[in-house]
Amino acid sequence: MSSIKFGTDGWRAIIARDFTFANCRVVAQGIAAYINSSNLNKKGVVIGYDNRFMSREFAEECARVLVGNGIKTFLLKKVSPTPVTAYAVRLRGAGGGLVITASHNPAEYNGIKYIPHYAGPALPDITDAIEEEINRVRETEKIYELDLSEAVELALYQEIEVDNEYINHILKLVQVEFFKDRKIKVVINPMYGAGVGYLDRILDEIGCEVRTINNHRDVLFGGSMPEPVSRLLGDLKRAVVSYNADIGLALDGDADRFGIVDSSGSFVSANRVMYLLLDHLLNTRKWRGPVCRSAGTSHILDSVAHSNGLSIIETPVGFKYISEALRDKGCIMGCEESGGMSIWGHIPEKDGILACLLAVELLACTGKTIQGLTDQFNQKYGYSSSERIDIKVTAGDQPIIQEKIQGFNPKTLGGVKVSSIDEIDGRKITMEDGSWTLIRSSGTEPVFRVYVEAENEARLLELKEDVLGNLGLKSQ
Repeated sequence: MSSIKFGTDGWRAIIARDFTFANCRVVAQGIAAYINSSNLNKKGVVIGYDNRFMSREFAEECARVLVGNGIKTFLLKKVSPTPVTAYAVRLRGAGGGLVITASHNPAEYNGIKYIPHYAGPALPDITDAIEEEINRVRETEKIYELDLSEAVELALYQEIEVDNEYINHILKLVQVEFFKDRKIKVVINPMYGAGVGYLDRILDEIGCEVRTINNHRDVLFGGSMPEPVSRLLGDLKRAVVSYNADIGLALDGDADRFGIVDSSGSFVSANRVMYLLLDHLLNTRKWRGPVCRSAGTSHILDSVAHSNGLSIIETPVGFKYISEALRDKGCIMGCEESGGMSIWGHIPEKDGILACLLAVELLACTGKTIQGLTDQFNQKYGYSSSERIDIKVTAGDQPIIQEKIQGFNPKTLGGVKVSSIDEIDGRKITMEDGSWTLIRSSGTEPVFRVYVEAENEARLLELKEDVLGNLGLKSQ
């Protein structure tokens, strides 16, 4: 039996091989032991689940264990995005929450995310403590369960709905008045995931013309995977052009990440969306405070922040660290290049639904296209080009590559002198011209990620080729 480890954003495994009812019970017992040892049991636990194969059944299995440990359990009645489950934790004042989801992973995967009482991703000290409890459960083989019908009679189990409360909260974060004079045409692609029915309901309510694709449950995700990246959004690109829409919106499997397609049918990187949104928020809100980004996210955010007298907080990759900054540092925005973001006044959890709504608000407010806004932005802050290269490796190659990365101390890269090397997460190398690269191992997959950013595409290509060549890596 393989070990159960919580990676960058929860435990994920292949259904029937490792993600089984038996292992779910083990994980749930470990979480229950952590909840009880932290004196959070009286506050209860919220359970959400996504559109994957048997997610509801896995959620109920976890619920039986939690109530068997005397913990009040609130199961969401319907499939719900991770940010909705996190919001339910805050709304109920719960001691924590868990979500049955494998996020953007392929259909054969499922997983469990743990959400602490603060309604954001769990930090390593919490997941380490849960893993210790899980290991103890596996040693003792003691799991306590209770039938859910009995738990109802004992007032330990309740099914709840929070969609209306969540949507009302979201609508307070969006400037609805910007939509009064413009009818934005939108195509929505929830990628068959937990985000089905959310964006279309909200945007229709505020007066947009809405079309949807892939807006129903399919546990095979159309034969693909629910990750809103350019190569997987061909149908959204075509739909935007076909419907002559202003924007296309995509969500990943649990709707905590976003993808954007502009009116020409071109994919817009999350980096670009987020620096456009930061500039927009600073122009339309009175918020002031630090801006938080992960080490792999565009430094153009730094230019926007500094031009407005704001500081930047850089974190390791993983929204759990951004969440901590949002909670503790008064950040007005936290973002990562993989399509996760949140803002001041919201839960400290990445929310693809909110990000998509703010992107539509940006168009409604300005009356411009995304390309027009980008051209205007570049004139003000300068141009940049960024890319992330994901390199799949075998288990045997991982330690060899990791050793190469740790010993990578170049004096120049792409013909430009290196100004600094740090190890905030993997190895981040910054050059004198402001270009940079980050090389790190993924926390959830057998993948090495190489991030690069430079002032133009030619410089980016030079930098990328030099980094990959030095490390003996090949992009797929």
